[in-house]
Amino acid sequence: MNAVDTSPVAERDAMIRLEGVSFSRGAQPIFSEVDLVVPRGQVTVVLGPSGTGKTTLLRLIGGQVRASRGRVEVDGVNVGRARRRELYALRRRMGVLFQNGALFTDLTVGENVAFPLQAHSRLDPELIDRIVLFKLEAVGLREARDKYPAELSGGMARRAALARAMALDPALMLYDEPFAGQDPVSMGVLLRLIRHLNDALGLTSVVVTHDVQEAMSIADRVVVLAGGRFIGSGTPEEVLAQRDDEPALAQFLDGAPDGPLTAGSAAKSMGEALGLEGRS
Repeated sequence: MNAVDTSPVAERDAMIRLEGVSFSRGAQPIFSEVDLVVPRGQVTVVLGPSGTGKTTLLRLIGGQVRASRGRVEVDGVNVGRARRRELYALRRRMGVLFQNGALFTDLTVGENVAFPLQAHSRLDPELIDRIVLFKLEAVGLREARDKYPAELSGGMARRAALARAMALDPALMLYDEPFAGQDPVSMGVLLRLIRHLNDALGLTSVVVTHDVQEAMSIADRVVVLAGGRFIGSGTPEEVLAQRDDEPALAQFLDGAPDGPLTAGSAAKSMGEALGLEGRS
């Protein structure tokens, strides 16, 4: 069993709890009996190399995929056994910031933010307009309400997507590589927004990324995923201290090219690939 949380935080009120979760994609195992606790009201950052299952973890939490073994519980709901109506109700309490923003290109920024409210509520259009303005103000984009996504910079588009994700006042925010493709200034703005919105609105946030230093700066808790298991967990300071006991963790945090994470990834030689090895 790959137990992550042995500290007292595991006994607190949890927004998300994974117990003995295994998941495979075809014959390729992604997770093998992993445990994870995400406390309410905190920013939990999930770090790890590309291709290690970080986005799959978000999909397990949202119920887009089901674990082959174990239990995934979100806000008291057993996601793996939830009926469609219960799962949809749970998703309305989640906000998701996708890696590419996923804005509707033929709608203005304001119309993008209004879309979830129109689809999932019966609010008066005038009230929806007011809510849209508040959401855009929260991310510093009120003056961009009538612009189209193509008229926005990359950082502005990501903030517009964040405003839309916040439209239904979710209790849980999931961020899938929110800093990908962002310049240092835009990344700094997003970092500040994630931390500020989490604290001001009493959210629980899960941030999936491979940007180590930036994510560490806003995290209450950090978990590091590699090879189908969590190789580090705790506060940022605790995770940094664990590097001496876990070579794979040290390699990832240092960005070192050589180590356990790359030891088995060498390709065959050209001679082997052509079937020429061993011939005289």
